[in-house]
Amino acid sequence: MEAAQTYLHSPKGCCQGAITNATHPKSPSRPKLVSSLLFAGVIMFSHLGSTAVVSFVLIRAAAAQNPYDASLLGPQNAPSGAPSSDDDLLGNDLLAENLPGEDLLDGDLTGGDLSGDDLLGGQASPNDDLLGQNLLGGDALGDDLLGGGAASDDPLAGMGSSEPIKPKAPKKSNQPSPTDPHVGLWTEGSYPSADTCRACHPKHYDEWSASSHAYATLSPMFHRFEQAITELTQGTVGVFCMRCHSPVATQLQIPRTVSMLDQPAVAREGVTCIACHRINEHYGRSNGDRRIEPGDIHAPVGSGGHGHGLYEALEKAGKYKLKTHESQTGAGQKIHNGSFFFEPLTKTDVCVSCHQVAVHPGIWLEVVHGQYRAGPASKRGVSCQDCHMGAVPGKDLGYEECHMAELGGKPYGKPSKHSNHTFWGPGYSIAHPGVFPHNPKAKKYSPRQWLTFDDRAGWGTKAFEDNVPPGTYFPEPWEEADDRVDARKVIDENIAKAERKRGVAAMTLESAAKVSAPVFYTTPRIGVPLRVGYRVDNASDGHNLPTGSLGAQPQLWLNAVLIDPTGRRVWETGYLDSNADLADMHSVDVAQGRVPRDKGLFNLQTKFLINNVRGTDREAALPLNYSLDQLVFLRPGAVPVSVLNHPPLIRMEAHSIAPLDHRMAKYTIPASAFRVPGSYRLSVRMRSRTEPMYFMRLVGSTPEMMRRMNENMIDICHSSHTFEVR
Repeated sequence: MEAAQTYLHSPKGCCQGAITNATHPKSPSRPKLVSSLLFAGVIMFSHLGSTAVVSFVLIRAAAAQNPYDASLLGPQNAPSGAPSSDDDLLGNDLLAENLPGEDLLDGDLTGGDLSGDDLLGGQASPNDDLLGQNLLGGDALGDDLLGGGAASDDPLAGMGSSEPIKPKAPKKSNQPSPTDPHVGLWTEGSYPSADTCRACHPKHYDEWSASSHAYATLSPMFHRFEQAITELTQGTVGVFCMRCHSPVATQLQIPRTVSMLDQPAVAREGVTCIACHRINEHYGRSNGDRRIEPGDIHAPVGSGGHGHGLYEALEKAGKYKLKTHESQTGAGQKIHNGSFFFEPLTKTDVCVSCHQVAVHPGIWLEVVHGQYRAGPASKRGVSCQDCHMGAVPGKDLGYEECHMAELGGKPYGKPSKHSNHTFWGPGYSIAHPGVFPHNPKAKKYSPRQWLTFDDRAGWGTKAFEDNVPPGTYFPEPWEEADDRVDARKVIDENIAKAERKRGVAAMTLESAAKVSAPVFYTTPRIGVPLRVGYRVDNASDGHNLPTGSLGAQPQLWLNAVLIDPTGRRVWETGYLDSNADLADMHSVDVAQGRVPRDKGLFNLQTKFLINNVRGTDREAALPLNYSLDQLVFLRPGAVPVSVLNHPPLIRMEAHSIAPLDHRMAKYTIPASAFRVPGSYRLSVRMRSRTEPMYFMRLVGSTPEMMRRMNENMIDICHSSHTFEVR
């Protein structure tokens, strides 16, 4: 893992300082979704030729049968009228002075306050409701879904209450009422957390704790995007995103109004242990649908083996002081009392339900499994696990061998094949280091308390604590220096673990991406343009380079710079503008003429294309066609996707490189760059960023989120070439 540090490269050079000039646009009014309706009638029309299909959807809230009733959540989730600043997964915003509504959660990570506390900021407005004060109309002017005039024109008139839906009044209490502790006990008894599994499997837990699977629910970008897509599509996306990112919360039917910060630990763990090891059915391409078998820590677990070591330990349960049933009291180590062989865990099939995903109207958001199935690795029998859980990140070079469990703090059994639960991949975290990576030592404080700890200011460090002015205010529970110092140890430990994860992310990328030495198509001469190129190879036979979530999000591009004999930078491609965007059609600076368009930009990012009313396609950050749809519902397509291979009016334009293929990046350096004879240096690097800045602004990301995204940008394939110009 230490070797991973050599792969880390700070994002300097052309992007240094770019993000500090970023602005965070605030929309004056954003739609709010009412997610606690008793029911709503929605009439949707879909035209198939001359046939009009009318579908009536009746939505009922299940909160009454859910253990996460709003009454259990405490006043922090009750409508307060003003957004809370405690929910930002990034903690204090250091690039803006406490902008209202700028924090990640704005009162609740997944909604919360229904009276203006939306995730994307903005003040409450009576006009902010997507469809008016009542989804069925209810306005005397007749602003119902069918666009009628008088209330009598509404075919749904008389159904439900005519009164506007009002948020529940906050509880009256002198002190905050925490979430009902019995809820945590109930979930642990049915859905054990990864921290419980850590007792026997500390190595697996340590690897998983910084992985993208563990980050799935805690990702600030996930919550910003999920809220934005919910609002932009009038809620028709449903729980589509949550099924993969938070399978336990989905199965528990936790409402979107419950902040992630107030959910049980196992729900915050994203793709946790039981999400893979407590399923007993093969789901295939089910778009994230899978059922976790409820049961306490003693219930059997699925594995890729036959559990011989487990049953040998159970035979000596007395010797090892193992507790195989909840009724057993006294000292001892809890253990599951059986296991079963689950074949999909040994194949790529177990990955497909979340890594080959399509959403209505049929656009593919996750395509990696399809690329893998069509590639050479699949044909030669290599599985996803061989490269992403093997001994070497991104390489099919076998597996590490180690003990599978610890009993009484000591390794048990014979070393055997170990599948690494870091799940090697190119992602990295932008969450507050007190919240992620998962750390048992962090449990002393709640996630909300961690988000008030200012790690950037140096709280808990000697340099900071020795210079704290008298009377300085610190939020609870950080009033005492000893508490800040103790918390700092956890912060530093998590930052180090996140950096190691970022290091292996770079190793994973470099296992596939190869950039050649420059190819000169013309001879370098003074006052003459130079044509040069680089060959970019995908050395992996597994899937395309790059591949990733949502198809059009991950960016992978070449940044090349020419330095003249005087040390001046005289030409560059792959540079960033003042908002840290690439200088392409998504750049505001390019559109306003402040920065020249990067004509030679080599960017492997896939783009969504949507049809205009007339003329050609155009790029879009999301597959939502505002040109043609006034209400951008995610409805089933009228034409089978299998016919067109993409839904009508929306498609993906792939720029990625297929397995074992290559592409040439060709540039023409202008004659103005060659004015001085002597030695010139041409340097190149490949840069990886999981989210483009224009997309982050679209979903309402905070400046701190964008800052962390750019600070952690991964640079690989560095090289420099010196040549003479006469």
